[in-house]
Amino acid sequence: MAPLAQPARETAPSRIHHAPDKGLRSGALGFLSSLVIAVSSTAPAYSLAATLGLVVAISGVRTPGMLVFAFLPMLCIAVAFRELNKVEPDCGTTFAWATRAFGPRTGWLGGWGIIAADVIVMASLAQVMGRYALLLVGAPGLAGQTLPVAAIGVLFIAVMTWVCYRGIEVSARLQQVLLAIEILGLIVLVVVAVAKTASGHAMTGHASLSLSWLDPWPGSFTGLSDSFLLAVFIYWGWDAALSVNEETRDSARTPGRAATTSTLVLVAVFALVCTAALAYAGPAFLSANSGDVLAALAGQLLGTTGGKLLVLCVLTSTAASTQTTIMPTARAVLSMAAHGAIPARFAAVHPRFRTPGFATVAMGVVSAAFYVLLTASSANVLADAASATGLLIAFYYGLTGLACVWLLRHEARGGAKALWTKTIVPGLGAVALLGAFAWSIKSYLPASSSYSSAFGLGGVFLIGAGALLLGALLLALAASRRGPFFTRTRAQVGTLAQDMLEGRDQA
Repeated sequence: MAPLAQPARETAPSRIHHAPDKGLRSGALGFLSSLVIAVSSTAPAYSLAATLGLVVAISGVRTPGMLVFAFLPMLCIAVAFRELNKVEPDCGTTFAWATRAFGPRTGWLGGWGIIAADVIVMASLAQVMGRYALLLVGAPGLAGQTLPVAAIGVLFIAVMTWVCYRGIEVSARLQQVLLAIEILGLIVLVVVAVAKTASGHAMTGHASLSLSWLDPWPGSFTGLSDSFLLAVFIYWGWDAALSVNEETRDSARTPGRAATTSTLVLVAVFALVCTAALAYAGPAFLSANSGDVLAALAGQLLGTTGGKLLVLCVLTSTAASTQTTIMPTARAVLSMAAHGAIPARFAAVHPRFRTPGFATVAMGVVSAAFYVLLTASSANVLADAASATGLLIAFYYGLTGLACVWLLRHEARGGAKALWTKTIVPGLGAVALLGAFAWSIKSYLPASSSYSSAFGLGGVFLIGAGALLLGALLLALAASRRGPFFTRTRAQVGTLAQDMLEGRDQA
């Protein structure tokens, strides 16, 4: 990772500073594969099933407005990722860029934010996978039992870890199939819901379509912040396209284009599904079934047999998201190890598959163990995981926006477009996300704010803030043992990474 050059004030494009070769398979992915990975990682069907009802419980019929409102900072941060990737396409993304901008310790915490968010959300993904797999085979009784759901969830994590271990091309091909099934299911849901509503067969309590639905204000700043973070969780995942930048053709441009394009695709999908669901079923039904909105809608819209399509839709969405959650985490860990921030063992790349083999397996094992731990705790703790993940997402997305503003501040002198894309837009996204993070930390503090609690504190706060506190403790441990990384200047970080990788190749 070479130092960022100080560009001239003219509008000439910046020189690209490629990260040191980590041994990944370069040029394996094109724009379409990158776009599929970005959308699949967000898992539209799973995100809606797990979170839409929670947003509706706060925002009611204004949920479409909230989804559009949350999209705006997502687009701002996607622009920040795109601009930073143009200058330095490193698979460590936030870790690498925040290290360059603010120093090794801040960068380390940014990398930890990615890891922690991914590990926590894997518990929710595994739970949904276990439940929907049993629903698909016609075993609703078992789907309500902890042990069979947990066993399938752990098996599912193991299978997806194996797929990611085998190679990026295998992962990309599987993503295309899974996303096609997922989008087909959501299209069927929207079409049937609109048709039944238009023909006067909507459910009792359905809502009448109105322009007021585009107003995101739920009545209080706390409600706005909480529903915003839940909506952020729904959108989260498109940055997976940036995590495979070193394996993408035209690595400085293609991943960024895929990320920004994916946010436009996602806002259209979410707004359509949400509007159709509110018009057909109404806010009371959606909030009452907040634990599994799509399964409840499937039964009402398509009956028992037709509802299996939506069950399959969520199942494939969860599979795709799990796969694209393991991929970026393993690559963030690989980058951190390559730069000397964590033990070098995590920088090992499989000689045949050209994947971060050790980091991928480690991610799968840790995720499975964390899922079992949460499952053993209680269902309420597991239910708070999604909201806690939103806190971590806001943290590392916001940090990336700030890194973009700081690193590219000199390039902003190149004209109005450069000023907007390199500083103003990323800065607005960072302020929105970090502001929501700070406000929600406060609002999730009381025990009454979450499904679970301990020591008089809410479960969302304990999981989210606890993950960041654990990161701070691990940072202190790493700083005491990884001296060369933490004592070098920001400009020297890339030199250390190159030295380590050359040493690994010679060994």
